[in-house]
Amino acid sequence: MPHRSTALILAVLTVASLTREGAAQNPPLDSAAVTAWRQDLRYMAAQMAERHRNLYHSITRSGFDSAVASLDARIPTLKRYQVILELARIVALVGDGHTNIAPTRDPRIGFRSYPIALYLFSDGLYIRAADSAHAPLVGARVVRIGSHSVDEAYAAVRPLIGRDNEMGVRFFVPFLLAMPEVLGGTGLVPDMERAELTLERDGRRFEVTLVPAGPAPMMAPETDRSWIAPPGWVDARQSAAHPTPLWLEDPSDKFRYRYLPDSRTLYVQFNEVGNKPDETVAQFCRRLFAFARHRPVRRFVLDLRLNGGGDGSLNRPLLLGIIKAASLDVRGRLFTIIGRRTWSAAQFLATQLESYTNTIFVGEPTASRGNAYGDSYRITLPNSGITVRVSTLWWQLSDPRDTRPWTPPEIATGLSFEDYRSNRDPALQAVLSYRNTPPLDEQLEQALRRGGLDVAPERHRAYKADPRHRYLDTEADLNRLGYRLLEQRRLKEAIAIFQLNAGDYPDSWNVYDSLAEAYLKGGDADLAIRNYERSVALNPDNHNAVEILRSLRAGGTGADSGGAAR
Repeated sequence: MPHRSTALILAVLTVASLTREGAAQNPPLDSAAVTAWRQDLRYMAAQMAERHRNLYHSITRSGFDSAVASLDARIPTLKRYQVILELARIVALVGDGHTNIAPTRDPRIGFRSYPIALYLFSDGLYIRAADSAHAPLVGARVVRIGSHSVDEAYAAVRPLIGRDNEMGVRFFVPFLLAMPEVLGGTGLVPDMERAELTLERDGRRFEVTLVPAGPAPMMAPETDRSWIAPPGWVDARQSAAHPTPLWLEDPSDKFRYRYLPDSRTLYVQFNEVGNKPDETVAQFCRRLFAFARHRPVRRFVLDLRLNGGGDGSLNRPLLLGIIKAASLDVRGRLFTIIGRRTWSAAQFLATQLESYTNTIFVGEPTASRGNAYGDSYRITLPNSGITVRVSTLWWQLSDPRDTRPWTPPEIATGLSFEDYRSNRDPALQAVLSYRNTPPLDEQLEQALRRGGLDVAPERHRAYKADPRHRYLDTEADLNRLGYRLLEQRRLKEAIAIFQLNAGDYPDSWNVYDSLAEAYLKGGDADLAIRNYERSVALNPDNHNAVEILRSLRAGGTGADSGGAAR
């Protein structure tokens, strides 16, 4: 996108300033509307309690009831869009991604959009696309929305989003920040009909005023098609010298593959866990793995970063196909690209790949976790017709002690605006340039053999300091290594590894349980008691530690310890 002057930008915006009257679009509620919204609120609260698998898993019953009562009292003072945002805020208090009110996919909500598309790149919030009248804004970084910083705007919108973790928030925030009703309803701008933004380009800041441009586009629930620019829009990538990267070639295609002969890479993009009208996932997998058997494949890359889910039962042929392909399921050959839209049924697949294959995850963390609530039930509010979704099932696909907020990438790669503008794909580049290295537990075991207890901590610090590992959770790796060392009767080394783990994860009951067990095997009852006590304080349900403590305090040996290795 070539540089345009601030004067030209303001001129274009002046020509495009066709606006609606805010008061006409959002009148105060009359008595009948107040009654209708109160009925919807009470119906929503009752149905959520009845339909959700466990409505109070993250909020207390009294906290939920208090939020409902507070909104009920305030409805006469609100406008329609404000009531909807407050309903969304209450639903998001439940604390899982499948429980939500979504202005991005419910046309009955009827929110509008400014004529821009935003994205949170690794270096900030940018206007990545816009309609033709606002093309000069494309490529500008957003500095302020109204009088608020981007961080403040993010914090204002975050409570409206049903989420499993922060990556889900990062995905949805840019869409909501382009909606007038959201900016007005959260107080980010005083007049949503004329939103003032402070932008920056080439070190120069300037202000623009945006007016609503029509209904907000509805997003597909599974495949992330938001990267496809509407007709007549200008995208930052249009002037890129490099060709469109593979992950953006066709976001609307549910699944496809491409063989890259120069690197002998088989690239598979799985954008939705769903069948096509002319090909099922199972048929695609038969075709895919037949192709792989007859080509020299050095790398198998599965790209899930645009996959928002679908029917999780359809993952099976892809998962089994990878497991059965012994030549592909090898560390350093099998890669899975994940990101902030990898969610729901796509998260199922990521969790299963982590459990049963040797894949290396690359990219950003997923938008969900191995153990999560899911399978939404749709509640239609009787008066407004708005859809409220609530989770009906608890999916435990990972270890029950796995409380990680997401599936983390072993190789973290961000996407900067310049990467996007230039059609670079840092995730795929990281895969193609990867040199096989063992996981952390194997590296530390090698360090212990070669240099002893002095070398292993240094190797551990270097590994954790590497920005490629910034999201990586190493608790399970270190715990496994500690127990391997215990089995080999290398007690001092096992204790050292468990101590490293406790230093990294001081809020994990499991690491203290493991450290206590090592001390107990070494005959140090005092340190064993101290660490078992810390474990029980963090997790009173650690009944094994409770029994061992009772035995030790009574003068026993605690010999029945079964451990809590993960």
